[in-house]
Amino acid sequence: MNIEAVFGQFPNLKSDNFLLKKIEDHHVDEVFEIYNNDKVFEYCGIIPKHNKATVKNMIGHFDRDYNKRSRVKWGIFANPEPDRVLGIIEAVDFNQKVNTVTVGYFLSESNWGKGIATEALEILIDFLFTEVHVNRIQAEVMPLNETSKKVLLKNGFIKEGTLRQATLWAGKGVIDIEIYSILKEDYVK
Repeated sequence: MNIEAVFGQFPNLKSDNFLLKKIEDHHVDEVFEIYNNDKVFEYCGIIPKHNKATVKNMIGHFDRDYNKRSRVKWGIFANPEPDRVLGIIEAVDFNQKVNTVTVGYFLSESNWGKGIATEALEILIDFLFTEVHVNRIQAEVMPLNETSKKVLLKNGFIKEGTLRQATLWAGKGVIDIEIYSILKEDYVK
């Protein structure tokens, strides 16, 4: 795994339609719009944040986690006008022993149903396989999160199964989790 491709310098990723780049302090209003909406996190292990100062501090935590080389959160922006955060996509749990990483994503409610998550994930998958040289990308999904499962399946992920009462998610308690993955050998650009 080429971990330096991720953590050597913050990677800006793009397609014709979208840019994945660092979330800055001046994006606090858009990030607050995402985190302030309970519906966005209905199927996530994230507790919504209803205080803008908390969200501003959280943006600082994005930098902290990146500098600790534990997690990367990209803002999803429209390309070529990258002025508004449409959503967030992340890569976490970089396991260099088996070349695997976990991904997740969420969008502001006003951007649901537009194919944004599908294309943002496509950009991230390409980067992780071609630049970082991971072998396996996985995602954990609550069984009721049909929309997220569709995004994964459109990007070539395969449902591996359900882990029953296997994880503790903030605000949700102990839950079942479905595991989806794509291997480098499965990847077709």
